Amino acid sequence: MSEFISMTQGDTGLVLSCARGKPPAILHWGTPVPTIEPDQIRALHTRQHAPGTPDQDLPVSLMNEIGSGFAGAPGFAAHRQGQHWACHFVVIDVHQISPLACEILCEDTQAGLSLRHRIELDAKSEILIFETELENIADSELTLDHCVPVCLPIDPRLTQIHGFTGRWAGEFQGETLSAFSGSYVRENRAGRTSHDTFPGLILSTAPTQPDAGRCCGFHLGWSGNHQMRLDQLREGRTSFQMGELFLPGELILAPGARYTTPKLYAGQSCRGFNDLTQKFHRVVRHTVMRDRLATKPRPVHFNTWEALYFEHEPTHLQRLVVAAAQIGAERFILDDGWFGARRHDRAGLGDWYVSERVYPEGLGPLIGQVKAHGMDFGLWFEPEMVNPDSELYRAHPDWVLQVEGLAQISARGQYVLDLTRPEVGAYLFERLDALLTEYDIAYIKWDMNRNIHHPGSRGRAAAHLQIQHVYALIDRLRRKHPAVEIESCASGGGRADFGILERTDRIWTSDSNDALDRQTIQQGASAFFPLEVLGAHVGPEICHITGRRLSMNLRVATALFGHMGMELNLLDVSDDDFKILSQGIEIYKKYRNLLHAGQMYELAAPDYALGRGVVSQTQSEALFSWCNLTGHRDSLPGRLYPLGLDPKRIYQIRLIWPLNATSLSSPSVIEALKLTTTGTEISGAALMELGLQLPLLHPETALLFHLQDVEELG
Repeated sequence: MSEFISMTQGDTGLVLSCARGKPPAILHWGTPVPTIEPDQIRALHTRQHAPGTPDQDLPVSLMNEIGSGFAGAPGFAAHRQGQHWACHFVVIDVHQISPLACEILCEDTQAGLSLRHRIELDAKSEILIFETELENIADSELTLDHCVPVCLPIDPRLTQIHGFTGRWAGEFQGETLSAFSGSYVRENRAGRTSHDTFPGLILSTAPTQPDAGRCCGFHLGWSGNHQMRLDQLREGRTSFQMGELFLPGELILAPGARYTTPKLYAGQSCRGFNDLTQKFHRVVRHTVMRDRLATKPRPVHFNTWEALYFEHEPTHLQRLVVAAAQIGAERFILDDGWFGARRHDRAGLGDWYVSERVYPEGLGPLIGQVKAHGMDFGLWFEPEMVNPDSELYRAHPDWVLQVEGLAQISARGQYVLDLTRPEVGAYLFERLDALLTEYDIAYIKWDMNRNIHHPGSRGRAAAHLQIQHVYALIDRLRRKHPAVEIESCASGGGRADFGILERTDRIWTSDSNDALDRQTIQQGASAFFPLEVLGAHVGPEICHITGRRLSMNLRVATALFGHMGMELNLLDVSDDDFKILSQGIEIYKKYRNLLHAGQMYELAAPDYALGRGVVSQTQSEALFSWCNLTGHRDSLPGRLYPLGLDPKRIYQIRLIWPLNATSLSSPSVIEALKLTTTGTEISGAALMELGLQLPLLHPETALLFHLQDVEELG
């Protein structure tokens, strides 16, 4: 068994120390250094005794467990009724599964524990994937308090912390601060991924830019409670960990039982934030989602929610179907209000039977009309919840998560069903399976509209088991109905992570369809998620959440950079806006293969604007967006500097949105480069180095530029 394991893929290298009888450790993670031996890396980082420290250096390990004496936060903590709490794992075996994957088996014989570390350097993305399995090999119960996939040593040059926070209808908001002596800790106890504590973090050097500089990023593929922490110790080292957050007594392992951590995804780059983002996009597309979306273009959605709410009047619905088909929709999704006594959001949830009052002939006639107009049919569910005012709750009040002796905490007039009870999972599967079997349903919008405040089941904390059973229910449905696509919605982006994307096809990015809000929300989300999984809808002229009135041109330009859909009453849209929306959908259909398979680039932009683009894998085509969120301080706006182009190619550049784009004064760059007519041919080198002067625009305006290699124009 070798003392060291090295993995290299592209510009990412990993060197592990895994000598038998010693703790496993990461010697190096970053740019590969092929001319150095592992023992030389160790020698380069030799640490000596310093006043006030132990007589010998205490090296870091994959878990930094308490028994190692490590001064920082441990990645593992457990005990047996207060005994064997200072665990210390050493290597007993190593399996090199492939040049890019290994398993390291460790034990603490005194505590009666076995750890199996699985480490893979993903070939297509260069993302490291860590997962750890714990086994109780003793003959008594073990209380597990904490167990992360890995503790990662951090390059001391990475002194900028880029976290993500937010709220309902304002998810994925970035916040940046400088590293400090102490701990950066974020905890999520929402029982879902949450709106305010996204399980992702990026670290960088101070001067890192979209296209240059050193950075690394982390994401936990788990849809429940979690904790992340970055510890910068006074002794000079920095360690990062992120894992599941357990409630008191939640994880007790019987003899022979096992616990497997969620997967931690870690990426690094010395070429700026865009390169890091592209790596995360590749791991989602090819590894997390296993290329599921590569075989079918993302269809244009029409969702009924903000058009109807609970008013499911048949004639109105029929007219909406006709209008949706006429404007170019390819999938029609019937949202909340079709079942039981669900005439408002305080009744009927859990009674998954088609309402005979609203749909006396069932959903068949509506689905038939949708299909006759060339669209797929989708249906909204919220399987994990129940209203107290429902037949299900009246029959089974014990089927909800609860803490004995404490009053239920209602949110949105609903409680959370206890999916850890087999009878609950069986009921939900039977109901959803029956509807999917009876009707031609191509798509499920799977909603989850509240946090879990009392995740208790039969006297024990059950947040961990609840998520596992949610996964199991979705997996079972997918096995029975493999062609059905599923959207993960949780009042918007409250359940958005790689764990849920292993078994779903889309994330509803936010409940806010306000295009200005969506510009920043979608930008934050796209740091980890590719555009094709981010639901992005054209909402009403006056946003139902913010009350802001925004132009159709801006709403379309924003929705194009995602999986495009609509959520507005098409019967109330003016003729002019109906035409603009129809033209925008044609643009989306024309360029969606580019948007959903290319490489995304964030552009440097002043505070008043956002710039981004997508470049095809061959660099022959690109789309760039520039949005004036507000007015600018100077008399004229600055320049757009594209990224990702081939310097040697000649591109035709045209302004394709809005269709009749004009500057506030002329002549402008629009006329000088004939951007709205024939366009102009310019080299990639010139565009990237010299930039494109932007025209004078009103606030709340977005432009889309299309670039095409002239040799491919025909």
